[in-house]
Amino acid sequence: MSGHSKWSTIKRKKGALDAKRGKIFSKLAKEISVAARMGGGDPDMNPRLRTVLLAAKGENMPKDNIARAIAKGTGEIEGVTYESQRYEGYGPAGAGLIIDTLTDNKNRTVANIRHLLSKYGGSMAETNAVSWNFEQKGLIVVEKEGLDDDTIFEKATEAGAEDVDMEGETYDITTDSTELHNVATALEGMNISPKEAKLTMVPKTTVELEIKQLKTMLTLMEMLDDDEDVQEVFNNVELTDEAMEAAMAE
Repeated sequence: MSGHSKWSTIKRKKGALDAKRGKIFSKLAKEISVAARMGGGDPDMNPRLRTVLLAAKGENMPKDNIARAIAKGTGEIEGVTYESQRYEGYGPAGAGLIIDTLTDNKNRTVANIRHLLSKYGGSMAETNAVSWNFEQKGLIVVEKEGLDDDTIFEKATEAGAEDVDMEGETYDITTDSTELHNVATALEGMNISPKEAKLTMVPKTTVELEIKQLKTMLTLMEMLDDDEDVQEVFNNVELTDEAMEAAMAE
């Protein structure tokens, strides 16, 4: 199972996806507004907007919420201006963290992140101290229902994907970062609807944590994900099935 699938599984088991539905919509609305502000409100002419709309559709975000977020981004209605900011840090046992945010108050955001890292045995890091060990890739998530391994591999390859992870509860399709939108569009043309399409950070090397450290890391990831300014959190922790099961056990 890929790293993405495992972290997603953890969220489901903790009930985070359903319990925090409102926060998920809030984060999507921020990204929609920023995408619309930067590239316009027409998804056909704005690849970044088109990508986040796939995620919004996958989360069943109400159409009215989406339309309002686009209108705020284009200036049709008044809204807050958010800025992108990336932070790097260390978690338990020096595990690397990349934290992407959208915020209207950088001072608040960095203070909250620094507090959480310190609380759970980590610390802030200098720019590029962690990110050198990560490579940006495109990630397309497709539900398995109605598809089989051979079909998805054939179509993903034809669409220009680099790899397909079939071990998890979804098909996780990896692309070159510059080809994400093209591959997602090609798959849609083959009647394969991505549940999600986004840029991700894939670690070049990973670290294994002891069970106690991994439990702390899971809590830290959950708390960061719960912060209103945090959009995505990436780490280089190796999640074996055995370690994940032990860490999740009460």
